[in-house]
Amino acid sequence: MKNFSVLVLVGATLMGVGCNPATKPGVESSGDAPTTGTPAATPTAEPVPVALFNGKDLSGWTQRGGKAVYLVEGDAIVGETRPGQPNSFLCTDRDYSDFILELDFMVDSEANSGVQIRSESRPEYRNGVVHGYQVEIDPGERAWTGGIYDESRRGWLAPLDKNPQAKAAFRQGQWNHFRIECRGDHIQTWLNGVACADLRDGQTHKGFIGLQVHGVGDHQAPLRVRWKKLMLTDLAAK
Repeated sequence: MKNFSVLVLVGATLMGVGCNPATKPGVESSGDAPTTGTPAATPTAEPVPVALFNGKDLSGWTQRGGKAVYLVEGDAIVGETRPGQPNSFLCTDRDYSDFILELDFMVDSEANSGVQIRSESRPEYRNGVVHGYQVEIDPGERAWTGGIYDESRRGWLAPLDKNPQAKAAFRQGQWNHFRIECRGDHIQTWLNGVACADLRDGQTHKGFIGLQVHGVGDHQAPLRVRWKKLMLTDLAAK
C-alpha cells in the first residue's frame, strides 16, 4: 500500500502541471491574457479647413486674363474693374479636386462676378484663357447667384430659373456666404444656407480656384467685389 500511495501522489502532481496551459517548463506565468502582437489601428485624421488667403497679401495667388485690380483691404480681397478689360481672374497657385469651399462675398449692385472651381489655363486652349466651372455671383434682376456656369467653354450648366428659393437668398449690399462642395462628378452649391445648384458633370476633375472680376466694357467708374474668410477643406488630401 505504501508504494501505491507514492504513485498516486506523483500522478496527481504531474496532472496538476498539465492542467495549467499557461505554465511551461522554465517559464513563469504572469496570469495575463495572451496578446496577438498586432498594434492597435490608428484613427484616420479628418481633413480640416485651411485658409486660402493669409489676410495680409496675395501670396499663393496669380492673376490671369484681364487687368482688373486686385488688392487687400482689411481682412478681404478686393477686385476692382477697369474699362476695356476682359474678364479677370485671381487664381490659386495650387489645384484642387475634391473639396469643400466656404467664403463670404459682397458685390456692387451693378457688377457681375463669380468663383471659379476646378478651372484651368492652358496654352493649347484658346491661348490660355481661363475656363471651367464658375459659381455665379449675380446681383442683377436675374438673381442667379449660386448657379453654375462653364466659363469660356459650354455656358450655363445649372441655372436657377426653376429655383425661386435660391434666387431669393441673395442679400443686396451685404455680405453673403457660399458653400461649395466638389466630390467626384458631383458639384453642389449653397447661398446663405439655401441649396442652389446640384450638378453631375465629369468634364473636369481638378483645377484652381479663381476670383472673377467681370469685364465692364467702357464703363468708367470702378465697380467692386469683395471676398473674405476663404476656407477650403481638401477632401483628397491624404
